[in-house]
Amino acid sequence: MSFFTDLAHQFIDGEWRPGKGSWDIIDFNPYNGEKLASITVATADEVDRAYRSAQDAQRAWGETNPYARRTVLERALRIVEERESEIGDAIVAELGGTRLKAAFELHLAKEFLRESVQLALRPSGQILPSPTEGKENRVYRVPVGVVGVISPFNFPFLLSLKSVAPALALGNAVVLKPHQNTPVCGGTLVAKVFEEAGLPAGLLNVVVTDIAEIGDALLEHPVPQVISFTGSDKVGRHVATVCAANLKRAVLELGGNSALIVLDDADLDYAVDAAVFSRYVHQGQVCMAANRILVDRSVEREFTEKFVAKVASLKVGDPAEPDTVIGPLINSSQAEAISTLVDQTVAAGATALLHGGADGNLVSPSVLTGLAADSPVLSQEIFGPVALLIPFDGEDEAVRIANDTPYGLSGAVHTGDIERGVRVGQRIHTGMIHINDGTVHDEPIVPFGGEKSSGLGRLNGDSMIEAFTTQKWISVQHGRSRFPF
Repeated sequence: MSFFTDLAHQFIDGEWRPGKGSWDIIDFNPYNGEKLASITVATADEVDRAYRSAQDAQRAWGETNPYARRTVLERALRIVEERESEIGDAIVAELGGTRLKAAFELHLAKEFLRESVQLALRPSGQILPSPTEGKENRVYRVPVGVVGVISPFNFPFLLSLKSVAPALALGNAVVLKPHQNTPVCGGTLVAKVFEEAGLPAGLLNVVVTDIAEIGDALLEHPVPQVISFTGSDKVGRHVATVCAANLKRAVLELGGNSALIVLDDADLDYAVDAAVFSRYVHQGQVCMAANRILVDRSVEREFTEKFVAKVASLKVGDPAEPDTVIGPLINSSQAEAISTLVDQTVAAGATALLHGGADGNLVSPSVLTGLAADSPVLSQEIFGPVALLIPFDGEDEAVRIANDTPYGLSGAVHTGDIERGVRVGQRIHTGMIHINDGTVHDEPIVPFGGEKSSGLGRLNGDSMIEAFTTQKWISVQHGRSRFPF
């Protein structure tokens, strides 16, 4: 496909060039195995060049009038709008996203670009009083300089833009490393959009590479002051450790094990719809997905019958077909891991109300219940189409089960009494929770992030200013200070 081969390069200092590594990343369509592109990996020297060019370009960009920076973001938004169909096709092809998922991702990408347009003008300073006579304290909000962004494979276009666009809007330069399974949608496509939008050379660099080639060069390099990482908690812990050792700020959006709680007074038909979407959107490859569906025992039977019936009706197959709901997992390793997990959990005593099989990278939905309280599957993130149904007796037990996980990203509570839902939600140790809705939500101006093993820091809205700028104190002595010697 020429779309992918045209973008199968490194983008460093405003130039498209082949990588200098000794091996290639092969970009495959996860549904049919078609080879989309081959990209020679970037070396540590090329990572260094990307960071150095970003540093050189940032000095002028940071001093550029924010209205001028805003204009570039506006053009980038128009380009995405004009090419929405083409980008949607790329999302379907490269990561196996369904048509519904591609539309969802593009909708959010445009919303976050719109917010970035406004973000360029939002930072403000302060003048603070001083106990010293004649002194004026000015506090400036300034760019951090260069930001390293590492994005995941599940929503690559959105989650790359989500850090790249605000960082640029706020006067920074960026080096972006996309996931090796989505090098185009998560990397070079983003570079192409901003290149055509007129972003000056060097401000956005994309290095397609892997830790096997560069080690920790992307994290340890002295130029970037902030690393924005979205991915697994295992890798996130490593990123945090390296950043701490090098005195860098880390913004980490990590995994989840969210609970969707159905109380005894919930609208069950609506709760079923919310739970099915929250668990199976993008084949369950979503950090906010409802891994665990907690149902009050008094409504368990009715909910379960309706839930299983709806899940069984979901079409599994070609993501390019408009009525497909469950497309392929990102690669064969992930498909095998999910199938093995289901088999092992059933062998350990769980009941499979639906036991999905695998056909290549396509994995049909599974619904498991009757899990032992100490089942390891209850405490881990499941990045695939597997739902765990867990009964409970009363709110206190629901809260205890929901909190019995190392993660704390999202969640939901379904009830006929909104304030009851809010009270329960306040007891769940999680960064985000939604009353009478699904668990999968992201909005441009609402703080997004997790607690516990689900991450550090927040993104979106004013949180972007905290993430990608720093404060600088300049004092002015209008009189004369008195010194003790």
